[in-house]
Amino acid sequence: MKSTTTLTIACSAAFLSQVGISSYLPAVPAIAQSLPAAENQVALALAVYLIGMALPMLLWGSLGERLGRKPVLLTALGLYAVASAAIPSAYTIESFLSLRLIQGLGAGGVSVMARVLIRDSFSGALLAKGLSWLGMTFVIALGIGQFIGSLLQVAFGWAAIFYGLAFAAIGLMISLQWVTFPVWVKTSGQMPAWRIYGTILRHPAFLRAALIGGLGYGVIIAFNTYAPLILQGRFEWSAAQYGLLGWPISGAYLAGALMVNRCVARIGRLSMMSWGMALVMIGSATMLLGSLFAGGLAILLWLPYCLAVFGQSMSYPISLSLANDRSPVSGSYAMALSGFIHQLMAATIGGVASLLASQQAWPLALLCVALAGGALLCVARSRAD
Repeated sequence: MKSTTTLTIACSAAFLSQVGISSYLPAVPAIAQSLPAAENQVALALAVYLIGMALPMLLWGSLGERLGRKPVLLTALGLYAVASAAIPSAYTIESFLSLRLIQGLGAGGVSVMARVLIRDSFSGALLAKGLSWLGMTFVIALGIGQFIGSLLQVAFGWAAIFYGLAFAAIGLMISLQWVTFPVWVKTSGQMPAWRIYGTILRHPAFLRAALIGGLGYGVIIAFNTYAPLILQGRFEWSAAQYGLLGWPISGAYLAGALMVNRCVARIGRLSMMSWGMALVMIGSATMLLGSLFAGGLAILLWLPYCLAVFGQSMSYPISLSLANDRSPVSGSYAMALSGFIHQLMAATIGGVASLLASQQAWPLALLCVALAGGALLCVARSRAD
């Protein structure tokens, strides 16, 4: 029963941190007009948010080990709520991006604590299954988040999106008052946190597993950064139409995560992760071929992307569980470090995608193929060990 409650809280926290990525995407043109700013400048808000998530992750992890899970989670949620509520008051692109950075700082702590709570409650194949539930929440947030964001933007304006995020964070903070977390033993007399992180980072098996998850995650971030400019620009989709795309994306990720949940113990983690990354490559390559030879068909962009999402949903929770199991140091440090690596990679990839952004789809597809190829190389090395 306690594990179920912890899983629910962790998934709710993960949903909140990830919905901050996608919920504003349908409103990018409206935000650009309101500030005013160029749309590609507003698109940078995704990379800025991811940078904010990445920067303090190692600090959040060490604080969680020293102060306890609940105080750190409450602090992160409070920071996220304050920044979300302040974003609608931004009147320049600089203030908008600065507040998105602060929002990302809070989201980073929320994300780390969500993963740590799962790690506290499960291990081995059960950890992979628990993380698959977190993975379901992750892309449901990306897909349903942009759908909800489109509804709020059409009905009340883009400011309602960020007010909604603030209210959701406050609601989760209130619900935590009645929740008891798994038993946590305060650490004492150990190495400084930076030395612990350095020890883990020098462990090749941990690093390869973390890179696999980060490169696959980068495919999703690249698409979310780039796609609004293609679909709402070249193909002239409305905010509502773009929001509806969240449903097939969420369905694809949900299907892959359910497959992990049901089959990972029987098939094995390395095999499922290999299959997942192969599907990411197939989806990305199909996007590239479609953009080169049938660029006028939007379906050849978003449908292969759904296949890539399905594959990533299979590989991501497994890569996280393998990174945790192969870490030479126990506790929350491995989860915090893998999260830091993933968010730093995502911020870099999101920044690159925003610089490449245009109404042509082939640069996006080529970037996704390169990311998938790097992940497959890491998978091959992991299987050879």
